[in-house]
Amino acid sequence: MASTASSSAPVIEKGAVHGVAPLRSGRGTSFVLRRLHSLSGIVPVGAFLFEHILISNSTAISGPDAYARQVSFLANLPLVFFLELFGIWLPIAFHALYGFYIWYRGEGNTIEYPWTGNWMYTAQRWTGGIAFVYIVWHTWTMRFAGVDLHAYPNASFGKVQEEVFHAPFFLFYVVGLIAASWHFAYGIWLFSAKWGIVSGEKARQRFLAICLGLFFVLTVAGLASLTAFRSHPPQIAEPGTTAMQSIPATRSHHKPTDGKPVE
Repeated sequence: MASTASSSAPVIEKGAVHGVAPLRSGRGTSFVLRRLHSLSGIVPVGAFLFEHILISNSTAISGPDAYARQVSFLANLPLVFFLELFGIWLPIAFHALYGFYIWYRGEGNTIEYPWTGNWMYTAQRWTGGIAFVYIVWHTWTMRFAGVDLHAYPNASFGKVQEEVFHAPFFLFYVVGLIAASWHFAYGIWLFSAKWGIVSGEKARQRFLAICLGLFFVLTVAGLASLTAFRSHPPQIAEPGTTAMQSIPATRSHHKPTDGKPVE
């Protein structure tokens, strides 16, 4: 029985590095690229996600006017195109594409070694892929397709509503939000472990609880914003409209004056 048990157990070479795969860094160029990949997930990509969910999108809870003001503020930042290019689009492209490369080169072992860390790392890979698809689609529809929200921020609330009012798109938003929130929150833990910011098993466990708490906060805040878009009366997503001009109001905008209807 002893020989049978030992033959089925995984062979561990002396001096081998154990643990969850993302905590092991490569060498040479691979080491630098992995470090840049890890860093870009926190700054600027993670910082953008944090601001987008907890600050900008949360203004939708206060209504269309508050959301339009936030969109206008962001649209009028100095050199906004270059801020988007070098602070959002290129970092996201690098982080995502190199992440897919790491995923392609890696090997999942959740069946052979069903440790919690392995399952969480597998979730990190899949949520990264889902989040990338969601971000690309969301960026295209909100930033480049249809009404230019930088030129007409008052149409922003209605433009988002046009998507979330449809159940399939709303569910896609929910899945994308959860995936992006998990990927960022657990990515902070991986970053801290990889860079030696948090060392020791107990310290890592405590910090993991904090990161999971951040995931919960991001998800709840994002769901609250999506609910706000769906709960407000439909707004007009057209250039030149005011933020509070709803569709029902425009259909009955002729009001009586001095007891007589306006012709």
